[in-house]
Amino acid sequence: MSNVKNYKEQGSEKWFVNGVLEISEDGVFLLNGKPLIRAENQPLSTASTIAELKSDFNLLLEKLKYAGFMNLE
Repeated sequence: MSNVKNYKEQGSEKWFVNGVLEISEDGVFLLNGKPLIRAENQPLSTASTIAELKSDFNLLLEKLKYAGFMNLE
């Protein structure tokens, strides 16, 4: 156990971040070798039909896929 907030577990590949992890403007956060970006905002749905709700939901899924939070498959 370490007495610092952010550290790598000795002898392993595991990192602990109990403080703030700040990635600079030029920094990139990779997930499985692909950049992870912030997902575009999805406004609250105003759907009044199932078809409209389905459309809103599918738009959210596309934004999450583009941001790298879901596989494109």
